[in-house]
Amino acid sequence: MKNKFFMLMFVLVIGVLAACGAKDDKASDKNSNAGEGSEQKQVLKVGTSSDYAPFEYVDAAKSEDIIGFDIDLIKLVAEKIGAEVQVQDIDFNSLVPALQAGKVDIVISGMSPNEEREKVVDFSEKYNQTEQVFIVKKDSGIKKEADLAGKKIGVQNASIQETLGNKIAKEVDASVEGRTRIPEIVQDMMSKRLDAGIVESGVAKGYLDTNDKLEAFPVKEQPEDFKAIAVQKGSDLKDKINKALKELTAEGKIQKLEEKWLKVK
Repeated sequence: MKNKFFMLMFVLVIGVLAACGAKDDKASDKNSNAGEGSEQKQVLKVGTSSDYAPFEYVDAAKSEDIIGFDIDLIKLVAEKIGAEVQVQDIDFNSLVPALQAGKVDIVISGMSPNEEREKVVDFSEKYNQTEQVFIVKKDSGIKKEADLAGKKIGVQNASIQETLGNKIAKEVDASVEGRTRIPEIVQDMMSKRLDAGIVESGVAKGYLDTNDKLEAFPVKEQPEDFKAIAVQKGSDLKDKINKALKELTAEGKIQKLEEKWLKVK
């Protein structure tokens, strides 16, 4: 009798274990199939310097997120590529070194290609062209470049404005002082540590709209200045980004971003 009882229990245990095994196998197959159907998106590390409204900045009154023309653009580009973006805030003059060191995959920060940068990184096709202006206090007495004689001109370090400022300073006998971020130029100008600053027109507009003590006038000889996206030398991202930019232009989406962020309303 005992033998029959033990045999019955043994059969029941085997049956339960077999059922559990089959259940686990089905769950495993299900998870495996789910993995096959959904590829994980590539995450692109994007470097920017969030002091360059309306291209990239933080509206602290609303959130801590970096927003702006460039941020919207790189998200659209990433969508075309089939990737996601992770934006990192880095001082402008450290962006190219960060790209070279592999700390970021892409740099988009109102950056213009120049001979020095093109030696160490690759650039996409241009996505925006701009005008350079002097920004001054209304009571400064500075109305044209000749009025800058003996004055201090503020520029952002490692920027196209720094190159332009050095050229103009030699012509009018002025001096140039670099700052890490654009707001520092405006702050030092308001406190009379600087007499003028060189920024692009879109950036100047943001300050003129919020500070009625400032005004601007265009640089007399405009350099060829357009913005492009930087990637590591030899990166296949360059061709992918160029394809995405071409499609976004054809679709009118870059024009919509310009109307959203750059046009005077």
